Amino acid sequence: MTMVGHDTTAEPAYRWGALLMVVATAAIITALGFDYVGGYTPCPLCLQERYAYYAGIPLSFAALVAASMGRWRVAGLLFFVVALGFLTNAGLGTYHAGVEWKWWPGPDTCSGALMPLAKGGLLESLSQTRVVRCDEAPWSFAGLSFAGWNAVVSATLAVVAMKAGVTALARE
Repeated sequence: MTMVGHDTTAEPAYRWGALLMVVATAAIITALGFDYVGGYTPCPLCLQERYAYYAGIPLSFAALVAASMGRWRVAGLLFFVVALGFLTNAGLGTYHAGVEWKWWPGPDTCSGALMPLAKGGLLESLSQTRVVRCDEAPWSFAGLSFAGWNAVVSATLAVVAMKAGVTALARE
């Protein structure tokens, strides 16, 4: 338990966890910004790569709450769960980047989703359907695509989450 008057936010585990949550939140907001502001439509693999963020952010928050209550073991375990999620996501991002580089084949879902027929019939629907492929990078920066950057960010977040977990468990 925490001592009365003790500032939990000064604890290294809490700071690592807060960094984890802030960077993960910034990453997913950036991805959503590319979608809604930049006009980039995510492929099925891109959407799967977001699951770690959608789970990791609230779990990191729960871990921070547990830490602020002096429940360091619970916080540490939650941080390790988040680390496992981001480590898995780094692997998925690496796989996706490899698909984009044509190092290996991608999943069948890379062909895009089927849309209902428009009023004009099949030909009208085909002309309006935009297929989002997993094996073509729509954007890159410094030689890395969205998937490549996700692999880097997810691996970094996994390390930060592990550090938060180790330092939280060291408090017990």
